[in-house]
Amino acid sequence: MKSELDTAFVRSQFPVFQDSRTSDFAFFENAGGTYVPKQVINKLNDFMITKKVQPYGDFGPSIEAGSEMDNSLSKIGELLNINKDEFMIGPSTTMNMFLLSNAIKTWLKKDDEIIVTNQDHEANIGAWRKLSEYGVKIREWQFNPNTADLEIDELKRLISKKTKFICVCHTSNVVASINNLKEIINLAHDNDIKVVGDGVAYMAHDIVDLKDLDIDFYGFSLYKTYGPHLALLYGKKELLEQTKNLNHEFLAGEVPYTLNPGGPNHEELGCLSGITDYYETLYHHHFGSSDLNLHHKSKKIFKLIAKHEEVLMRELIQFLQTKKNIKMIGKKTPSREERMPTVSFTVTNKSSYQIARDAGQNNIGIRNGEFYAWRCLEGLGIEPNDGVVRVSMVHYNTLQEVRRLTEFLDRII
Repeated sequence: MKSELDTAFVRSQFPVFQDSRTSDFAFFENAGGTYVPKQVINKLNDFMITKKVQPYGDFGPSIEAGSEMDNSLSKIGELLNINKDEFMIGPSTTMNMFLLSNAIKTWLKKDDEIIVTNQDHEANIGAWRKLSEYGVKIREWQFNPNTADLEIDELKRLISKKTKFICVCHTSNVVASINNLKEIINLAHDNDIKVVGDGVAYMAHDIVDLKDLDIDFYGFSLYKTYGPHLALLYGKKELLEQTKNLNHEFLAGEVPYTLNPGGPNHEELGCLSGITDYYETLYHHHFGSSDLNLHHKSKKIFKLIAKHEEVLMRELIQFLQTKKNIKMIGKKTPSREERMPTVSFTVTNKSSYQIARDAGQNNIGIRNGEFYAWRCLEGLGIEPNDGVVRVSMVHYNTLQEVRRLTEFLDRII
């Protein structure tokens, strides 16, 4: 059993690190989309070569295609401790939230209220704000501009007898503080309010037990959690059964397909079990064989990942705090109990774009901008177009890469 994450083994699972064209590239834009392990790539290639036919037929490749797709649904369900009829796989979190908002809008009447935050990515704001076209009132839970954190007392002030939904991120893709969803959900349910959680910036760093969380709906992007460009939307079964059918008439009652017009991308759905295979591989390497189920195996792996990510964050945050002309967004602690390893900052009298561009020219991948969280930047008094510099790390990043980044930043800043 290993007490620390074996990053050399981790990186051996990702072909990008073995390719001479990319092996010298330090990638810190993981919040925009992570690299993909060989387990996913191999399954995708095999599907495209041997099974790229209409699935669920009565001949070999069609039977195999359907079996691969069903296996992915079962494995992802086991990973999240949910049943495969409690979630749908769609093209993006933005689209999934749009579909969800349309599927539940008949639950709402004029002057009902939905609370959204100004900390979230637009995926969990825009779809709900559009319901104002039907007379629904949108109330904004604004973060404290001094800390960039959402405060529960402010939420309590916003809740009224007309509040029907609270839509909130598990962690912001800019601020990166971990919001206490459990406390928010308990407060909401005590007031007969449903909660929609956005886990896009969270799920690359931890595995949520959605049953234990007791959240009503929860979405995240699979391409930001080591998979293909797809997204997952979970909903409690009893709630999904009450949603409007957005799909073909003959599928009425067949949740979750009712929320997903046209259905999922076959080959990309088929390779999703490669994500769980990757987690199984990491578990076996670090802990050996076990009778634990996939969810509990993954939770043990992500404890090692959290320790490693703290090391990376500590190095970066301590460096940033030595620079008087850098303003870092959010908590200054590297603790993974309080924040995720996405670090955003601005530099006095220096363009965020220029910093990101110069980093790219030095084979370091970071980005600048508002990252679809322009309301968050406006709340912080930051011009959204140039925005912040964002450094987003995951478990395959190394301390050596972070030091390479800080040495670059030290020169340019």
